[in-house]
Amino acid sequence: MKERVKLKIAVLNGPNLNLLGKREPEIYGDVGLESINDGLISAFSDVDFEFFQSNSEGALIDKMQSLAVDGAVLNPGALTHYSIALRDCIASVNYPVIEVHISNTAAREDFRRNSITAPVCKGLISGLGIYGYNLAVLALKNHLGNKYN
Repeated sequence: MKERVKLKIAVLNGPNLNLLGKREPEIYGDVGLESINDGLISAFSDVDFEFFQSNSEGALIDKMQSLAVDGAVLNPGALTHYSIALRDCIASVNYPVIEVHISNTAAREDFRRNSITAPVCKGLISGLGIYGYNLAVLALKNHLGNKYN
């Protein structure tokens, strides 16, 4: 019988996402980042997760470049709208990235409606709350196919 290989997925969060659950709960909800991570671990026992959050653009880029993973879920926060450096990093890594936003960025302020990172990602999930993280993991599992099923 073939041994089942665990999928390795990084969950990366950018600036201010360490404040989830406290920061603007009317927009981002009242669930903290640690609870989101714990929920992913509970929902996907067949996935080996690596979690990382930074308020620093450079630290996030360094982390993405150093990862040995099958795929990544990325909530770039405000970097979505202006970080050419992060966009170039996503384009250069050798694993698929799914961009996630808790709020519906298309329904927010004009400056939040444009993502310069999304065009180099495998996909974009926006506006479905913290469940977007689960959907991103499901999308990566589907994209990566039978190797992990």
